[in-house]
Amino acid sequence: MPKAKHKSAVRLPIFDLTGRDGVPEAQLAGFKAHNLIRMAAMGLPVPQGFVMGTDWCSAVRNGDSVKAHLSGALQSGIRELERTSGLGFGSARRPLLVSVRSGAPVSMPGMMDTVLNVGLNDVSLAGLLRLTGDHRLAWDSYRRLIQAFAEIVAGVPAAPFEAALDATLHRTGTDIARQLDFRALRELAHTYLVLYRDHTSQDFPQDPFEQLAAATHAVFASWMSDKAVEYRRLNALADDLGTAVTVQRMVFGNAGGNSGAGVGFTRDPSNGENRLYIDWLQQAQGEDIVSGRRRVTAENDVPHWLMQKLAQVGESLEQNFRDAQEFEFTVENGELFMLQTRTAKRTALASLRMAVDQVDSGLITPEEALGRLSGIDVDAITIRRVKSSKPPLGQAIPAGTGVAQGPAAFSVKAAQAFTERGTPAILVRNDVATSDIAGIAVVSGVLTASGGRTSHAAVVARQMGKVCLVGCADLRIDENAKQATLGQTHIAEGDPLCLDGDAGTIYADSPKITSERPEALIARVREWRANVLGNQ
Repeated sequence: MPKAKHKSAVRLPIFDLTGRDGVPEAQLAGFKAHNLIRMAAMGLPVPQGFVMGTDWCSAVRNGDSVKAHLSGALQSGIRELERTSGLGFGSARRPLLVSVRSGAPVSMPGMMDTVLNVGLNDVSLAGLLRLTGDHRLAWDSYRRLIQAFAEIVAGVPAAPFEAALDATLHRTGTDIARQLDFRALRELAHTYLVLYRDHTSQDFPQDPFEQLAAATHAVFASWMSDKAVEYRRLNALADDLGTAVTVQRMVFGNAGGNSGAGVGFTRDPSNGENRLYIDWLQQAQGEDIVSGRRRVTAENDVPHWLMQKLAQVGESLEQNFRDAQEFEFTVENGELFMLQTRTAKRTALASLRMAVDQVDSGLITPEEALGRLSGIDVDAITIRRVKSSKPPLGQAIPAGTGVAQGPAAFSVKAAQAFTERGTPAILVRNDVATSDIAGIAVVSGVLTASGGRTSHAAVVARQMGKVCLVGCADLRIDENAKQATLGQTHIAEGDPLCLDGDAGTIYADSPKITSERPEALIARVREWRANVLGNQ
């Protein structure tokens, strides 16, 4: 792998993402880049890029002496990326835009930051218009960068930007940002530039390398964010692992009607069924899905050709990684690109069913399956369902199996207070972000008005075994007033709620709950244990 040249004694390598020179250690490159290189070696379509190894993380956080070296290393990586892509960073004719993404040696979904569309400014925006002829793509990408840079790099709250978006939607009579035309997006981008200046007392940076360096610093700094530290505490992970930063050529899911972004699982992470589990948004970028701020459609809306292609990709990923995978992808003008894959976070029931299916298919051995199940009390796995003669209050998208009951809580603080009194709550929010991890950890269930099954917060909730329902279209929440309406029903903080994570239904009382155990699956594990002991 090519390495950046430094004058300091600290050698901090840059890896490319072509896979030509072998796969670097995940401990140094981070699992995101490690797996991107593996996918490229498999022949899957991965955008060109390079990765700043985890060594940079502690060096950047520990002092300013490395900043000049970091800037030089980034410029070196960009020059190589320009050469391989035929594009120019900041170019007025054929601009290169990049994503700046975190990638720890262990999977930490959504706990660190990402900045997309880096390199876009007043000059390269004109270049993007010349290159693509797509005014909507250019202005949509610009307003996205301004907001992300403000939030992640400058620490500006999302609220003023979301309020400006809501005002634009209201003025234009539009329901969602993906329906706005380029004129509305151009006006919104100009509004965002003003908001950026108002909240930071500085103009939005026009130098693409200044954007890149600042975004990279911010992503490294997010390793020590409150949510990342809490996630590591909950999962007994070391604080000194650090994160890598992956820089890749942007591919655009917002580049027209035959474009979009999605997140998929090769198997259902809730119950373990061997079927594709896809969230997809047409005319969108990946952050629209994983942030949890937007309503997301499921696989029934994915184009047929894409589902066929993803099925082939999913089979290839499982064969090569030898386990169920969670993957992110973008479609730009009908062309599929893979942006990430990692071992799928899953419920205990899903772990059990997947292990049995994978042994039966010959993908793994019984010994390997027992190793994967070693942290799970298999004999205690129970399938719970609601059995009620009353109609439910409403319907949402199931994102985590099981049944959850408890008082409604409209904030993390309220949820923690209920738990301290011995009654785990149902966290009810417009959207749930990974910054809410401290609240997710103590509730019995999560209910949101927006978001999808594969948002980072939903993935974390499912991993923790929490019942999770998302995208409840009829739910209207006033978090300040600590109340909500669901259809015709008023819900105050403390009112009892019940979530059925399999049916996606919501109840206001304490309905009858049935329980059953997956005895046939459990019996297989007992059989493996007996055989392993018998062979010792």
